Amino acid sequence: MKNELFHLGLLTIHAYGLMIAIGVLIAYKVVVYRAEKRKMELSPIYGLIIWGLFGGFVGAKLLYWITQIEAIVEQPKMLLDLSSGFVVYGGMIGGIAAGWLYCKKQRIHFLRHLDLFVPSIALAQGFGRIGCFLAGCCYGEETDHWLGITYHESHFAPHDVKLVPTQLFSSVFNFMLFFILLALARRKRADGFIAGMYLLIYSVGRFIIEFFRGDVIRGSVGALSTSQAIAIPVFLCTCIILIWQVRQFRGSLVKH
Repeated sequence: MKNELFHLGLLTIHAYGLMIAIGVLIAYKVVVYRAEKRKMELSPIYGLIIWGLFGGFVGAKLLYWITQIEAIVEQPKMLLDLSSGFVVYGGMIGGIAAGWLYCKKQRIHFLRHLDLFVPSIALAQGFGRIGCFLAGCCYGEETDHWLGITYHESHFAPHDVKLVPTQLFSSVFNFMLFFILLALARRKRADGFIAGMYLLIYSVGRFIIEFFRGDVIRGSVGALSTSQAIAIPVFLCTCIILIWQVRQFRGSLVKH
């Protein structure tokens, strides 16, 4: 596996960027298709995509910088590298925050649109993790298992040692999450329920997969990785909000 796939003149096509682009394109198509099926207005969908992508990029980069603050103090030039170094949870927080601001500005229902988007977010993440696998970032710990994969040209993963393919585990998990969310969305739910299930299931899956990661650059909080430390409050807060939402939704059905 290597990140540089081929060259088009002076342009180099990287596996990570290509998979991100494919994931975003397919996720966009799914969002538009589901919006049309629900007879939702499309103009705010396009705006939400742009705001969400920008907010996600900024959030993912900011959280990465926070986890690498000591290294940045020693090497400030790291701040100029905008093509690598992202934290998924930062992207989720930034994207959701940007979406909330856009919905507030346009006076449209935030949770209803968030429910529309989250299955596609999981789908895009699935493709993104394939990009990670090809590039060698977000790699797993060393292993002797037959499932282990070996890198020889990666700029991120150690070479000539078998590593747990955590990127592929994450990819399969995210694709499964995409289909689970689609199945849940077939029935009428309380606004925000699908988004809550996304956060709930993702935080559990991410917490488990993190135990097999080998890239210490992602940072840590005590014995936990940064992502595991974030996953715990996300899981607990989401549980509380979901319980409240479901009770409110059932109460409204009884009144009607």
